[in-house]
Amino acid sequence: MSDIDWSLVRAFLAVAEKGSLSAAGRLLGTSQPTLGRQVRQLEDLLGQVLFHRKPKGLELTANGQSLLEPARNMHRAMIEIELTAAGQQTEATGTVRITASDTVSVYILPPILAALHADHPGIRIDVVPSDSSENLLFREADIAVRMYRPEQLELVARHLGDFPLGLFASRSYLRKAGRPRTIADVFDHPVIGYDRNEEIIRGMQERNMPASRDMFAFRCDSHTVGWEMVRAGCGVGFGMKALGALHDDVEDLDFDIDLPSLPVWLATHQALRHTPRIAVVWEALAKGLKPHLS
Repeated sequence: MSDIDWSLVRAFLAVAEKGSLSAAGRLLGTSQPTLGRQVRQLEDLLGQVLFHRKPKGLELTANGQSLLEPARNMHRAMIEIELTAAGQQTEATGTVRITASDTVSVYILPPILAALHADHPGIRIDVVPSDSSENLLFREADIAVRMYRPEQLELVARHLGDFPLGLFASRSYLRKAGRPRTIADVFDHPVIGYDRNEEIIRGMQERNMPASRDMFAFRCDSHTVGWEMVRAGCGVGFGMKALGALHDDVEDLDFDIDLPSLPVWLATHQALRHTPRIAVVWEALAKGLKPHLS
């Protein structure tokens, strides 16, 4: 029992928290068959069944549930070991894992990372495009670019500025359908908005503008897909002004309305902040993002 491999416990914890071998495999970068073997090996070592096999995934048994918190404690201890070791590094080499929204990862980060690699070829970058909150405390990422201020006490966060928002349409669409002259004219055109996310609707209602889900001719909760719909000529849509500056096939309608901005924060674990490779990437991101921010 004292010789249980940490990788087996890590596999158990990932499957327990994600609920399936496939989701746990994506989290750990491991194949489903490998994770399945590791879980079975741990069950054999413990002499206990840890999961019920369900048609749509795996569910913890009572025995598995009792092991969940000790496994989490073991995970925390391993993270603490990794953070302590990382904090002792003196050279700007190694891997840095960055998480950012899909939109920032697709349109904003690539040239920043290209310049970073040219200056620091010894640093390897993992990019985790995600609109969900990656857990910096558990090393799912080393640095996060977030549109909100992280609140955990163990994290160091820096507000870089804000992404102003605007209303856009493709130039080809405007040539065909005509350019709306006022904000009221916008609603005579197909509007691109969110599906289940009510952020746009609430923001418009707060500004005394008529808004409901039914007003959107196209609906998608992905900012990246929504922006590509704008570029493809589906209609009028919201987007970051930084994207409009990158794509000359769209036009900023630039109505005199009070649209919100998206705050941009960098965050990392306080134990990593001054590790050379983290410090280098942190400053490269801050410098590269600055021209896009207000």
